Amino acid sequence: MKLRHIRHATMQIEFAGRQLLVDPMFAKPRRFPSLTLGRTAARNPLVDLPCPLEELLQPAVVLATHSHFDHVDRKAVGSLSKTIPILCQSADEARFKAWGFRTVMPISEEGIRWNGIRLFRINGCHGHGLIGRLMGTVSGFVLQADGEPTVYIAGDTVFCDYVGLALDTYKPDIVVVNAGAARFNFGRPITMDVQDIVAVCRAAPQAKVVAVHMEAVNHCRLKRGELTGQLKKVGLKNQVVIPADGETWEL
Repeated sequence: MKLRHIRHATMQIEFAGRQLLVDPMFAKPRRFPSLTLGRTAARNPLVDLPCPLEELLQPAVVLATHSHFDHVDRKAVGSLSKTIPILCQSADEARFKAWGFRTVMPISEEGIRWNGIRLFRINGCHGHGLIGRLMGTVSGFVLQADGEPTVYIAGDTVFCDYVGLALDTYKPDIVVVNAGAARFNFGRPITMDVQDIVAVCRAAPQAKVVAVHMEAVNHCRLKRGELTGQLKKVGLKNQVVIPADGETWEL
């Protein structure tokens, strides 16, 4: 299993002999409006892709945790071949079909099989309370295959009962978390902050945790250096991988 972190939540994962492209956001910098007001305001994305776009256009399949613009953007929809299969949550099936993709396969909690890979949908909480409900349906996915580690891609969620149950049920070897402590000008974070990531580490001490979703969209307040320092203080630095944009990590 090999993971190449691209930017934000976009990743290439080599798994069971197939290349999966996760949450493709391909836009050039500053194409989207700011997600905050005041001193933190900035147009998004904040940084460019770390590689030529052409390196991202030939996946075996696209795995989409949800269809918010910072996870599947117009540039990706326009650039990717419509013959590439899309694996997604049921809530986004109609949207991907409307975008012209010919093979759209929703993943359920009971799971599906695709080319030797078993995938299971995990619900998520994209924030707390009313904000979390207003953010809509989001998903994480568990990947399993013979001869491969079990991988849990948590998606845009805070630590919640759904995440805890998934960690207990599937006992993943690798957990990819969307960090950044993303938040607006009001309310609590809508993706994982330091406390959430610590909770993941302690609930799954057998797992390597990979923290992505940082320093690319302006409402993600938690920086890589700060996360590293906080994890060091609680003795969890060695359990968490924090890849730079473009960096490849292999198990």
